[in-house]
Amino acid sequence: MHQTCKNIAAFSVIAACGLTAQAADWSDTSIGYRYGTEFAEPFNPDAISKNILNLSHVSGYKFGSNFFNADLLLSDEKDPSSAGSSNGAQEVYVVYRHTLDLEKVTGKSFKYGPVRGMGITAGFDFNTKTDAGYNSKKRMLVAGPTLMMDIPGFLNVSLLALWESNAPYSTFSSTATPRYSYDVHPMINLAWGIPFNVGPAPLSFEGFANFIAAKGKNEFGGDTAAETNIDMQVMYDLSSVLGAGKNTFKLGLEYQYWKNKFGNDSSGAAGSGAYAKTPMIRAEYHF
Repeated sequence: MHQTCKNIAAFSVIAACGLTAQAADWSDTSIGYRYGTEFAEPFNPDAISKNILNLSHVSGYKFGSNFFNADLLLSDEKDPSSAGSSNGAQEVYVVYRHTLDLEKVTGKSFKYGPVRGMGITAGFDFNTKTDAGYNSKKRMLVAGPTLMMDIPGFLNVSLLALWESNAPYSTFSSTATPRYSYDVHPMINLAWGIPFNVGPAPLSFEGFANFIAAKGKNEFGGDTAAETNIDMQVMYDLSSVLGAGKNTFKLGLEYQYWKNKFGNDSSGAAGSGAYAKTPMIRAEYHF
């Protein structure tokens, strides 16, 4: 591994200890469920139904914040678990981010115009999927600066460098590909949670957007494409209806727009499966 990547990895491990090394000033943990029937996978022309279970945690401490999310994605038979199988694929996808707040660390204000503060974000993604054609084993480290915008709720805008690799396996050809590292490439990431009301109804607009540059050649020697992944939801806090505390139970509608999924060009061989437009229902329990 390149020395810079090693340094980032070490920083990510240190950051991951933030919750245990520092007492959390605030935290929110939730379990959730979402479902849609229009998911897509590259090189697969079929619309796929998925049930997704997730565990999410966000917290703040003296010098910054932590975010963790783990999704368990269960596909129907249109995304088979192996060649010729009638069982659907299964995937686990994990994201961790730590943002170090520079104002809290230095004692200096970084507020300027619409910017409330600045930070440094580092973390990782990894996944493991059991499916017919690719069996992704993604590993990715991320690091870069973050602007925290001065709005109700939050809007963070980050420019992150990505160190990504994968080691796929095809059940069609029984071929394993050695772990391959893509070119280091940038991503602009937006993450937001904005509360609002429609009459007496307490709502929130939440989500993220990733604009990812092409990452050079893929592990098979083909060109990759720039990728756009926008996932957003409007959630209704129905806690009061159920006699629970504020923001305990949420129900809403979600929509994901994902063009050139995983860097596969949707206008090339990957076809319509690399261009997902997926409405979902979403439910959350916070504790």
